[in-house]
This record gives sequence, C-alpha cells and structure tokens, in this order.
Amino acid sequence: MEIFTKQLTPIDFGRGLELPPRSNLEPLQHLQGTIELSTIVESAAGTRLPEPVTIHCSTIRGSLVFKTGWFGIAHDFALKSGDTVTFYQEVNGGAQFKLRVRNVC
Repeated sequence: MEIFTKQLTPIDFGRGLELPPRSNLEPLQHLQGTIELSTIVESAAGTRLPEPVTIHCSTIRGSLVFKTGWFGIAHDFALKSGDTVTFYQEVNGGAQFKLRVRNVC
C-alpha cells in the first residue's frame, strides 16, 4: 500500500523529508510522537541497501517528517532535487516498510 510519492526539493535535504499533504497516513496513524520505522531501501533498478534503515519520523509544525536515517539514504543514493521517492507498506504476514528511490539522471 503506497503511503506517498514525492519529488524531492532542496528543503528535503536540509530540514528532513516532509511527507506530502496527500499522503495515505492510515498505516502510520496508530503511531504517535517520534517513531522508528525499519525500512528496506531500494533503487528503481532494484538495488537494495544491505540492511534495513531505521528512519525516525516525527511531527514538526503539524507535518510528519523523516529525519534520522533519511539523511543517510539521501547520501547513499546520491539523491538530489528532482529525484523521486516512494514510501510504501508491504503486508506479507507482517508490516514491512519500503522506500524506493528514483534518480532523475
């Protein structure tokens, strides 16, 4: 189940990845405060980081923002403004979060 897709902006690399207003927050609504999401990260080509990344998600000014963990992902995949990320939940007997990154060039 897709939670959000977002084209990255310069702000996403400075303040953290702010979830878009139209995000499907149903899978996250039981979570409050700062939460940790163990997330499998893969490129559009299917290349995965060797281990899941723990992303800290917290509420800032009324919006959910990915902070710790996100900055490492952005660095590891050489993400830049204009690239796209899709965050989703795969349910196969248990909840598992995934983040797919797509570089523009």
